This record gives sequence, C-alpha cells and structure tokens, in this order.
Amino acid sequence: QVQLVESGGGLVQAGGSLRLSCAASGRTFRNSAMGWFRQAPGKEREFVAAINWSGGSTDYADSVKGRFTISRDNVKNTVYLQMNSLKPEDTAVYYCAARVGGTVYYLKPNEYHSWGQGTQVTVSS
Repeated sequence: QVQLVESGGGLVQAGGSLRLSCAASGRTFRNSAMGWFRQAPGKEREFVAAINWSGGSTDYADSVKGRFTISRDNVKNTVYLQMNSLKPEDTAVYYCAARVGGTVYYLKPNEYHSWGQGTQVTVSS
C-alpha cells in the first residue's frame, strides 16, 4: 500500500496560484494511478484530476479544466497539482489518492486504495 502526504495548501486571494504536492512512500508508487479529490464543507468529495502510472494520460473535472494541471515525477515519488486562477469555490480540503496497480486512471473515490491526510486550500474573495 502506498503512503501519501499532501502539502502546499494555504490561503490565497482569488486569481492566485498554489501548487500542491503529494509525497509517496512505498515501492509500488511507480505502478500506481494517482488522483486528486477535494471536499468542501457540507459537500461530497469530488473528483478533481487523475493521472495514470506513466503520466501519459490525464483527466480533469470540468470545473478545473484549463486552470489546474496534474503531473507526476516517478523518480521523486511525487504527484503535483498546479492550481492557477483560483476561485473562492475552489476552497476545500484537497486529498491525494493512489490505486496500486492501476493501469489507467480512475474517477471515483472508491476506486482508490490509499489516501493522504488532506491539505486545506482557502481562496479569499
């Protein structure tokens, strides 16, 4: 099982940028599909972005397309989420997730095996 630790969250003004990092431990990271999800108060956990094991395939929620970019560095065992043009509606706890042995990518929370603790992103108006 992959262990994940998110970092990089914080408070930013609308229109600003943040880069989230997800540091992974475990020998299976290279063979894991990765995803980012977020959960705002009173709302369900929602899909944000996903990437396959090689980084060659990605997918994004419609709400973040053109603003967010997911990437991975399999040498550093790290997944990133670059967030630009942030909006107040992006405020949420952001979670990194891994599916060990995933050959493509996955869009549903219950399709992932491992989760990080989350990092808070707050976008002020």
